[in-house]
Amino acid sequence: MTVARDKMGTKSRGRWYLRLAILAICLFAVIVIYVSNHFLTQRFTDTIRNRSEVRLALYITNLMSELQRNSVVPQLLARDPDLIKALEDNDYSLSTALLLSFVDEIGAASLMLLDRDGRSVAATDRNRLGESHRAAPYFVNAQRNNQTIYSTFRDESGAFDFVYSRKIESAGQMLGVITVEVDVPRLERGWAGVSDAVIVTDSEGTIIMATEPRWRGLKENEALQRQSAPSAIERALRATQGWAALPADAYLRGEAVMRREARVPHQGWRMVSFTTYSSVREKVNGVLAIEVMGFAILLAGLFWLTSRKAASRLVFFQRESAELRALNRRLQREIAEREKVEKTLEVAEQTIAQSSKLAALGEMSAAVSHELNQPLAAMKTYLAGARLLLQRKRPEEALSSFQRIDDLLERMGAITRQLKSYARKGADAFEPVDTRAAVSSALSMMEPQLKTRAVNIIRTLPNEPVMMFGDRLRLEQVIINLLRNALDATKGVDNPMIEILLAAGDTISLQVRDNGEGIEDLDELFEPFYTTKQPGDGVGLGLAISSGIVNDLGGRLTARHAAGGGAIFEVQLPRMKQDAAAAE
Repeated sequence: MTVARDKMGTKSRGRWYLRLAILAICLFAVIVIYVSNHFLTQRFTDTIRNRSEVRLALYITNLMSELQRNSVVPQLLARDPDLIKALEDNDYSLSTALLLSFVDEIGAASLMLLDRDGRSVAATDRNRLGESHRAAPYFVNAQRNNQTIYSTFRDESGAFDFVYSRKIESAGQMLGVITVEVDVPRLERGWAGVSDAVIVTDSEGTIIMATEPRWRGLKENEALQRQSAPSAIERALRATQGWAALPADAYLRGEAVMRREARVPHQGWRMVSFTTYSSVREKVNGVLAIEVMGFAILLAGLFWLTSRKAASRLVFFQRESAELRALNRRLQREIAEREKVEKTLEVAEQTIAQSSKLAALGEMSAAVSHELNQPLAAMKTYLAGARLLLQRKRPEEALSSFQRIDDLLERMGAITRQLKSYARKGADAFEPVDTRAAVSSALSMMEPQLKTRAVNIIRTLPNEPVMMFGDRLRLEQVIINLLRNALDATKGVDNPMIEILLAAGDTISLQVRDNGEGIEDLDELFEPFYTTKQPGDGVGLGLAISSGIVNDLGGRLTARHAAGGGAIFEVQLPRMKQDAAAAE
């Protein structure tokens, strides 16, 4: 009897140990699944947020590129001798064919030639020939101005048209007006292929561009109340910034939308994008299914091991086997769901690859825009000065401004040619360069910005030439980028100061120091798209481009904190030997 009682006690203790082990595994599984769900949801959400911001920056860059490209066309066509002759002779038999030959190359929606009475005498859309545009804003404003005019208006179909127009003159007499319409639908189709919903609002908050045509002409809150939108945009009606504000069923189905907004540097426009979180829930559920399957297999193994020790409890074993079979069926359903998730992940990977290509294209477009901003800003300042000099009847001094504008145009052409061959990184165009002359030329380029700010510029340059072997244009780009960053860094300083120090030893050392607020993150400073400026003031490409140029020249660009506050950027370049310089 004592032995029997001992055996029963041992079995009882074994059952309690088994129950505690199962309870501990289940508790551990719940904790792991809960932590995994929270961590993976946050991680995948951050990934979607970052990609959404990159896509929004790419959309804005493409939009500005399209507008800037079309803005140049009227100025070129207004000087076309064939169009001028057609307006003078009132012979438009070949004008429409001429415009049709231009429209595909330009990439505009349509081109139209108006005579001095506002009548359409040539157009790429032949249905518009003979129309009167005398009261149209793009015709009225073009007559009153000598520059390209931008106009936005809504047509009969409800869509917004974006038109650039310019007056055509000959011998000081107005002959007509040339108009260029921007191809907005092509941009909207590109947005619809990647994002769930994208809108662009004007300075008054009215939607002028949208992937959903029904939203044009409305405010954002009015557009989101429309109930007849497609399913992808219906989810945008429940737009949230995260998962916390959603009901449980929306969380499980992944029905949440992230809203992102950014400023478009044109006419006070703003762009808003809506990105769904549906892929987040699918990825998280796939990982959780694997974890559940692992814990289920662990429990099944534990039950199998304990069942061998409990052969005497046959009835209990049969009941447990039935539960295991049910668990098996559930696992099969989970495996089937996992296979479905894997197929979805393959589609997501293809989408990510396409996004990477678009991001690379956006980086190149942003680089071109960044490098051309400085000459364009200088040209704007010189044009304003020339206009003022002409109004004061000082044409000789105005000619100096026009000469500087011509030099800037040559510089812009050199920049675009350089960027076309940037991938080759060849040294074919290298030549002996005086670093002192490059510094002086860069300061001359920055003259318009320096005049608008009371900044103390301290220059310390050697008396003798400091020669190196490289590309002077690209070296000037580096110096201009460093000076622009120094100007931006000293905006909030009471006594702004920029010091330029050029020293020559075994190597050439060029230091640009400012007394601004300093550098926050030295590790990511030279990464593309890293910037501490406000949205719209910069895209974070200046230092990345400058670092690449210095590396191509055989040198190194570094940054550090200044002892008395501010930052020091140093360019170290190999110095050209004196005998080689004399031979050159």
